Amino acid sequence: MEYPNQSGFRQRKLQPDVRMRGTPGDPSDPRLLFDDTSAGGNKQEHSGVGKGPDVYPGQALLSDPVSNLAMAYGSSLASHGKEMMDKNLDRFIPISKLKYYFAVDTVYVGKKLGLLVFPYMHDNWEVSYQQDTPVAPRFDINAPDLYIPVMGFITYILVAGLALGTQNRFSPEILGIQASSALVWLIIEVLAVLLSLYLVTVNTDLTTIDLVAFSGYKYVGMFVGVLAGLLFGRMGYYLSLLWCCVSIFVFTIRTMRLKILSEAAAEGRLVRGARNQLRMYLTMAIAAAQPVFMYWLTFHLVR
Repeated sequence: MEYPNQSGFRQRKLQPDVRMRGTPGDPSDPRLLFDDTSAGGNKQEHSGVGKGPDVYPGQALLSDPVSNLAMAYGSSLASHGKEMMDKNLDRFIPISKLKYYFAVDTVYVGKKLGLLVFPYMHDNWEVSYQQDTPVAPRFDINAPDLYIPVMGFITYILVAGLALGTQNRFSPEILGIQASSALVWLIIEVLAVLLSLYLVTVNTDLTTIDLVAFSGYKYVGMFVGVLAGLLFGRMGYYLSLLWCCVSIFVFTIRTMRLKILSEAAAEGRLVRGARNQLRMYLTMAIAAAQPVFMYWLTFHLVR
């Protein structure tokens, strides 16, 4: 017997359930609850091409004249604030003058270090001037600078930490105390010299930065002394420190006398008068203070 209904049923079961994408289907199909986001969808819809200015709101904001005006005002306000800050900062910290004290080169540093250790053979100690202004340190070995004092201070602290480490006494707190004490003594020394110059009523072109530079040169001798102590023991420390103390004493005397003493004393004449005597004593006191600080800040580092 033939069953046409059965063959028809088989034919319907063998046909795949194919439905074109985008054509309406059976509402009861649960797959219609979710959109097909696989590849091959409407790329134009997701890429935003052809949708006009509503696609990128930031472009409309940037093209707004009000926002451009606000950005220009903010930029001008920032530049004005920077100018005001630089002006007020230069009032308390003379940045332009500090550039002069750091205008050095390798040749100057080498010659100045040699002068600090061997000042005995140097004859001319006068600072050179050009149109009533002193020339840069790299052109004049007698000009004061801050590069050697700053680097000498940093090197002294590093060598002090090395010396404490070899004695099993190193700690960040002790190294910080060492650096702070050296800096505080430098400030006290400069303030004492300024007060002494005021009391003696010395008319000089010495500035506070000059005094910091001249007082900071002793860190070179302190570094040499501590390093010699590490390499050769206490005897090496005492011998090298003694040499550096005498050198810095001679260097300070010959440098400061041109700044503190009168013109007659600078030319080598006999110093007379009570005021000139006070100036001479003040110069010797400043020079004598350098070896005292050198020994005070280094003797405990070498054992």
